[in-house]
Amino acid sequence: MEEYAREPCPWRIVDDAGGAFTMGAIGGAVFQSIKGFRNAPIGFRRRLQGSWSAVRQRAPIIGGNFAVWGGVFSTIDCSLVHIRKKEDPWNSIASGALTGAILAVRSGTGAMISSAIIGGVLLAVIEGVGIIFTRISSEQFRPVNPQFEDPTQLQSMGSNAFGSRPQYQ
Repeated sequence: MEEYAREPCPWRIVDDAGGAFTMGAIGGAVFQSIKGFRNAPIGFRRRLQGSWSAVRQRAPIIGGNFAVWGGVFSTIDCSLVHIRKKEDPWNSIASGALTGAILAVRSGTGAMISSAIIGGVLLAVIEGVGIIFTRISSEQFRPVNPQFEDPTQLQSMGSNAFGSRPQYQ
């Protein structure tokens, strides 16, 4: 059973970069529309024009920045999957840290270290929350009656996960 229903690695990089661009462009459009509206001269029409102008100028740039981050992250993640021969949360955490460091390389060693720490911690939090949600959501599929821990017993006894017989129409 596959844990992730994702594209194979070469295509995953393009897919993740495109998804990151879309997220960045949409989020940037929302943020820049508010910012442009607030910073425009007084008058509703001028504020709408300022909002639209800010969205046209800045949203593609923000989307491009997100796409670069997503592409570098996916490239490193795929490389780690290939090197380690397994796909687990440690790959994502290490990819976040290395992506942060790589994208801050022009700012110096201190910025690289702090960006790597922030990227690693951010991805660790994201992975941790994902694991917690997976465990919480899997609890709802456990049998209520503890004597039926084995799912094959449930089927052979003719009962469902709630301990009652199925209703047929």
